[in-house]
Amino acid sequence: MPPAAPAPRPTGPALELLVHGVGGTTPQDMLVDPRTVRITGDTTAAIYRRAADTDAEQHPERYRDKPIAEAYCWSNLTSGNGSRALWLLLLPFMVINLAHWMRPVARRRPRATRIYGVLVRLIALSLTVLLTAAACEVALDLTAWQCAGVAACSDQRSWLGFLAAEQGGWWSQPGRRLALAAVVPAALVGLLWFLSNRTWSAYESQRPLTGAHADDEDGTDTVPVPDLVRPALGRPGFWYGRRLVARLRAAHTAAGFLTVTASVTEAAARHDRAAGGPVAPYLGRLIEVALAAGLIVVLWVVCRRGRSERRLDNRLDRALITWLPGAALTLLVLAAVHAAWSRPGWTSSGTLPGDTTFRVVTLAQGILIVALAAVSLDLYRRCPERRTVLRGLGGPAVAMLACALGGVMTGGIAQRVADWLDGPGSPGMGRSAFIAGPPVLLSWQASVIPVLLALLLVPGAVLGVRTWLTARRLEPVIDAEYGEPCPDPSRTRRIARIRATAALTDSAPRMLGLVSGATLLLGAAAVAGAWATDEVPGRALDGSGPFLESVAEAAQSTGSWLIGFGFLVFVACGRRAYRDESARRTIGILWDVGTFWPRAAHPFAPPCYAERAVPDLASRMAGWTGRTRGRLVISGHSQGSVLAAAAVWQLPARTRRRVALLTYGSPLERLYGRWFPAYFGPEQLHGLHRSVHCWRNLWRATDPIGGPVRLGLESGPEVDRGPLEDPLVYGRTPEHPLPEPVLGHSDYQADPVFAEERAALLERLVPVLPQQPEPVREDFRAVPGGPPGTAE
Repeated sequence: MPPAAPAPRPTGPALELLVHGVGGTTPQDMLVDPRTVRITGDTTAAIYRRAADTDAEQHPERYRDKPIAEAYCWSNLTSGNGSRALWLLLLPFMVINLAHWMRPVARRRPRATRIYGVLVRLIALSLTVLLTAAACEVALDLTAWQCAGVAACSDQRSWLGFLAAEQGGWWSQPGRRLALAAVVPAALVGLLWFLSNRTWSAYESQRPLTGAHADDEDGTDTVPVPDLVRPALGRPGFWYGRRLVARLRAAHTAAGFLTVTASVTEAAARHDRAAGGPVAPYLGRLIEVALAAGLIVVLWVVCRRGRSERRLDNRLDRALITWLPGAALTLLVLAAVHAAWSRPGWTSSGTLPGDTTFRVVTLAQGILIVALAAVSLDLYRRCPERRTVLRGLGGPAVAMLACALGGVMTGGIAQRVADWLDGPGSPGMGRSAFIAGPPVLLSWQASVIPVLLALLLVPGAVLGVRTWLTARRLEPVIDAEYGEPCPDPSRTRRIARIRATAALTDSAPRMLGLVSGATLLLGAAAVAGAWATDEVPGRALDGSGPFLESVAEAAQSTGSWLIGFGFLVFVACGRRAYRDESARRTIGILWDVGTFWPRAAHPFAPPCYAERAVPDLASRMAGWTGRTRGRLVISGHSQGSVLAAAAVWQLPARTRRRVALLTYGSPLERLYGRWFPAYFGPEQLHGLHRSVHCWRNLWRATDPIGGPVRLGLESGPEVDRGPLEDPLVYGRTPEHPLPEPVLGHSDYQADPVFAEERAALLERLVPVLPQQPEPVREDFRAVPGGPPGTAE
């Protein structure tokens, strides 16, 4: 028999494109070289090389045994300048946007999917109304209506002198005080519009990769290579939400202005109908009718179809995005003029008549979350996936968390301002209090916070005990793995403790479910208590016995203190992040995780950095492979592995023949596959494995974020390699004279396995034989709703 033909040697240059994870890093650290050069990009996101590698393609003989290394740095997309500190204000908006993408897998259920998206967008709209109502509560109710109308309060605040009722000045009438104070919440809405429009221009308006690129420049690739699987993240318009964000921004801006208009108008309209003063009552009714019409238009815009992903939608609803916010602002100006009209004898007392806004918004949020849970359960029941968190209830649980965050932030602001204005008194308690205080619902919501924390002590203790027991069980396993003849008990315990703690990530869904469920029930109890008694808890339980009275007062005071403390911590973090770049980068980790997804639910959420990063990576891979005919390994760590996978999905099929995927510390299945099953579920990951030329995933048992992708051999060669040894050696050896650290989620490249697997991927990349065309199959299970050609 003739001798076996030798394996073909790799030809052409090879490139390793490194993508960092959360927290960011410098190109010097990624490339392990202090001298780096920016190859392409700008100061926000760019690709770097070592200075010695800038002309690497012209000298292939230097890189026969190693690839050319490039580093893509995207950390400034989430932690760039000091204005990023303002994003802390948008935290509830970011969380509700995550809930949009957490829906269960839907197979041929476009109507249920559409309903899911509409419900999430309505909850997002309620958060905008809630934040604006909180600003109205502070500026209009507590300051202009209550404090300025009471001499004991306004006398202690010299800056309120020109508004004080006892001064008798032009601004002393309640309607004029309200009209002037409305500037504060209107300015807040304007600031949100400005931030959203600014980030929209920098992120959503950047067009992604289009066309097949120059894969056939030399005419060698003549065999068509179709896509085997086309998931949602691979569609041309997925990372281009320009039209939807613009439309939602107009609706939310209008909703904010309409909320301020309602706060200004209601008191004046009620006075005109009751007193029969110089202002005709029908003017107030006309403004209220216009308010109702504006609300209907806003709801219609929000409930319209969502995202268009199958094509690049360059259209803009210019009339809508221009006239809707403009009309709402015009109505606010007319309402301010109407309220400022002279009404002799009108005085302010008690609270502003619009305090029912908080009750209505909170009740609506609860109803919407229950409806969202029902839709999620129905979707999961029709298509169950074992690894999906909370049996499909991850989205409703996160939506509940967003509402809770919004309630805590708004309640904290109102409580702190009321305590500051009232001096030594306790608002709502009637004990030496100058003002009536904020709506009683906010006090009830504050009172349930200590109860919620007490309820969480039990599962927290159970989780701690279980982690300790797990660590004890792992100790003999670790000794057996390393085969140390004389193991060090303290060293073994430390490794076991780190492994057991890393496994806590898999318990997070249950804890979130408990928190969300308890929050929903306690929030319902707070609404019922506020509506039934119309008193703060400390007074509502008067006469019920000394024990219950003391418990109610303790819960109210403790909850108010906790909200105030949380608010101060929130402000301190924002202030430090504004001044300190390192603190801004630390807080940026939150945005790295939370702003990967496009703004499909809330336009005021922090922008989606992937709408810039994914096209950057896809364009670089397609352009380099098309120009050089070389091999490429895209190497992603942590969140960078998610960006790498999304970018590979965007590549033309021919380009993927020369691309290998290397992921390490990757949350693709452990976090994204479980929390976002419609986009990173088993079907999508199997499709990624089949469509890319080769893929290898490295993971450690000590890593709290990364894990295996759990793909069997049915879709191709095995992907996972792990768990890797961590630490590399147990004790001191001649090669490692000092104790090796437990690396956990970091420094995967320090493991020799990394270089070994990278070299193996490059070896497998060439030669690529022409393949017979296979039928194209679209993955409709990842479609977020709507008829063909549309998606939520």
